[in-house]
Amino acid sequence: MTEIGKAYGGSLFMLAREEGLDAVIGEEMTSLCGALKEDYDFVRLMVTPTLKKSKRLEILAETFEGKVHEYVLNFMSILVENGTFEEIFSCGEEYRTLYNREHGIVDITAVTAVPLDDELSGKLAAKLEGALGKKVVLQNRVDSGVIGGVRLEMDGESIDGSVRSRLDGIKAALFSAKA
Repeated sequence: MTEIGKAYGGSLFMLAREEGLDAVIGEEMTSLCGALKEDYDFVRLMVTPTLKKSKRLEILAETFEGKVHEYVLNFMSILVENGTFEEIFSCGEEYRTLYNREHGIVDITAVTAVPLDDELSGKLAAKLEGALGKKVVLQNRVDSGVIGGVRLEMDGESIDGSVRSRLDGIKAALFSAKA
């Protein structure tokens, strides 16, 4: 997360919260950032120095006016004005962090060898919610390096309950016993 992302994303969150729009703006920022990651050419266009700022703002308005909340459009305009539009992803990340903290939500990624089905994903999320006392938003990422089990990642930390982790532990114990 960048300093610009923290400052701008935090300011947008504070404004949205004061207006009672934090959920609406949060959903729009999440959708917007997802769409911009898919079409990064739009981000490049918004930071192209050879294109006049007024033209970039005009394109931004034509693209998003009436499709996003006016606060989100104004926020993007400020980023264009300041030449920092590529920071929108960091701003979105900070917004989500603050929103989650305010609403007792934690994002967790379950890293598994195969995709989790909806039933298992729901059970895991419910178990984690019970243990953490917070609402869990569970994502699943498949990693072929995971033999079995699950590795949970949240807030930059990892809880490794995978088979590979257990095997590595046994291997380390055997080597240390040998010495």
